[in-house]
Amino acid sequence: MPLDSDFPQDPQPPSRIAWLVVAMLIPVALLNYLDRQMVATMKTSIMADVPGLEDRAQWGFMLGSFKWIYAVLSPFGGYIADRFGRRLVIGGSLLVWSAVTMATGFVTDYHGLVATRALMGISEAFYIPAALALIADYHRGSTRSRAVGVHQAGIYAGQIIGAYAGHVADSPALGWRFAFQACGVIGMIYALPLLLILRDRPTKPAEEKHREASMFSALGELLRNRDYRLLVIYFTLPAIAGWVVRDWMPDILKERFSLTQGNAGVYAVLPVQLASMAGVVLGGWLADMGMRRTDRGRILVSAAGMILFLPSLFGVGFSEHLGLAVAFLVLYGIGWGFFDCNNMPILSQIVPADRRALGYGLMNLVSISTGGFADWGFGALRDRNIPLTMIFGGFALIALASAAVVLAIRPRRDLAEKPEPAA
Repeated sequence: MPLDSDFPQDPQPPSRIAWLVVAMLIPVALLNYLDRQMVATMKTSIMADVPGLEDRAQWGFMLGSFKWIYAVLSPFGGYIADRFGRRLVIGGSLLVWSAVTMATGFVTDYHGLVATRALMGISEAFYIPAALALIADYHRGSTRSRAVGVHQAGIYAGQIIGAYAGHVADSPALGWRFAFQACGVIGMIYALPLLLILRDRPTKPAEEKHREASMFSALGELLRNRDYRLLVIYFTLPAIAGWVVRDWMPDILKERFSLTQGNAGVYAVLPVQLASMAGVVLGGWLADMGMRRTDRGRILVSAAGMILFLPSLFGVGFSEHLGLAVAFLVLYGIGWGFFDCNNMPILSQIVPADRRALGYGLMNLVSISTGGFADWGFGALRDRNIPLTMIFGGFALIALASAAVVLAIRPRRDLAEKPEPAA
């Protein structure tokens, strides 16, 4: 039965339907990030098997190719979701990126691998802005941060499963190509029921008229918003370290502590993602509770996550023992969870509903393109033997600046959240 079959005339949806939307998107979020994490944890096998892939700078460029394409197209995906609805964008994105995931398992050289990662960037760019905007559409009151946090937990679950991809790659009976092919088939199968059941939240006639604005006028409206510009900066700065931790940590631990590829993937990913899952649940609850006292509740909780980044990033850079490095990664994961569950909710406090997917897409453009250069730059720095202590110390200072930026954001009173009716 379609999700909007029993919608009341009141634009506020019942909690049961609102949470069902989140539940249906969790598997999509899982698949979205499973593919990304598999690349990092299967690095050794892919580099050994793909002709033309010879050094870490090339590997970083391949990772960056995904991010740059993803970043450039994110605003377009967001605009289409705002203009024509979230449902078709979400389902279509899943279907296409799953086909590309399967194709990745058949590449024969480095250029083919770069091409499939770029195509992956095109298809995945449309999902996150549309999905988070849809969740914000349904969760309009005191559950918004928790709802986003539960969805983001699906992302972390995908990364956790991806942590074990190194063991799949090491298996003679399976291998890294099998992992991509299997995930692609699963995603294509799930896209069909998702498209049949998922529905957009009905909108008011005034909202439909506002959606007819061109992309350029909508972008101009966003860029004239001082608080939105601050949020773009805030969203970008922590991601510099975030992408390096996600994409390079398995290789860092493997080299630093003489681990196997499979064990390095588990140690690098499992603690961070489990801690991030706890962080989004705790951070979402704290933010929703904080909103009962002040309209800056979500901002304060997100800033607290940045403060946790300081010791964790310094610690990862300086740790000489695996157990201590993992402990600092756990602290980092909690801080990331506080940050991750509140970005769309903070955006919803400064940007109207019919600009949120575009707004988040533009945030992705700036943040992920910067992350692509961070991946590439980190590989080049490591090729030149720049100490990890220096690199991660710089990341910690960036986190401190991020906390100052988010605290400068002022929520709009006309966009204040309203209580949701009982289910």
